[in-house]
Amino acid sequence: MRNIFLFIRRYFNFIFFLLLQVFCIYLIVHYNRYHNAIASVYVNEVTGRVNEQYNKVDYYLQLKKANQQLVKENERLRNTAKADFETPDTSVKVVTDSIPYDTLGNHRKWAYQAAKVVSNSVTSQSNFIVLGRGAAQQLKKDEGVIDTNNGVVGIVTDVSDNFAVVMSMLHKDSRINALLKNDPQGGGTIVWDGKEPNYLSMINVRKSAKVAKGDTVVTSGITTTFPYGLMIGTVEEVLPEKSSNNYIIKIKSTANFYNLQHVYAIDNYQREEINKLVEKAKSKINN
Repeated sequence: MRNIFLFIRRYFNFIFFLLLQVFCIYLIVHYNRYHNAIASVYVNEVTGRVNEQYNKVDYYLQLKKANQQLVKENERLRNTAKADFETPDTSVKVVTDSIPYDTLGNHRKWAYQAAKVVSNSVTSQSNFIVLGRGAAQQLKKDEGVIDTNNGVVGIVTDVSDNFAVVMSMLHKDSRINALLKNDPQGGGTIVWDGKEPNYLSMINVRKSAKVAKGDTVVTSGITTTFPYGLMIGTVEEVLPEKSSNNYIIKIKSTANFYNLQHVYAIDNYQREEINKLVEKAKSKINN
């Protein structure tokens, strides 16, 4: 407090001069129309720029909340998509025990569940992703996982009450069935060679397949993990495999594994029924 009084005492004349200047400007602006108009324009300009900068800062601080709202909205919209429902075959049996989703008899097949990425790795040979959603939030083992751009990310391998572990596509043991979008006969398996994150390989592709740089690679839909047509990546390079009559195709992944923040786990409502049938068939063969 003493320092403040000393400062005022030392610079009293200068401070008094500034106050008189401000008072003079006020009188000129207040009692002169021209100066009043000029001052109003200037004040509005300054106020507008200050508000603009404030809005930018406020918008930046609200991005996290807005992002979370968008993820929830996308989850809701994904779960209303027509492609995620399936009309049961009623040519033999008209009545089914399952409850239809609507009056047309459509039954839900795929459901999307939003999840926050808690941990992610891209530098080892066996990369995993940890999600902040688990069994308590209806997430299950063996569910496929995609990013917000429909790019395939991996498969859930383990689940606790509130967390889940995903085997990333950047894992030496990852195997995902895929097709060339422009040539459905060009099927293969997506693997990772452990070298470059965001670059994958499609192996076991017959040389009869029609493929070119820039072609899209999608999920085949022949497993219970992913629906047909989800983006895996685009073709970067086509190489002939010397020891066989196949191609090895280098692919740039759709998902950016360096920057995964929100993902969607895909629940197949028919998986359990299909798996039971398969196990039953296997047991008959073994017996």
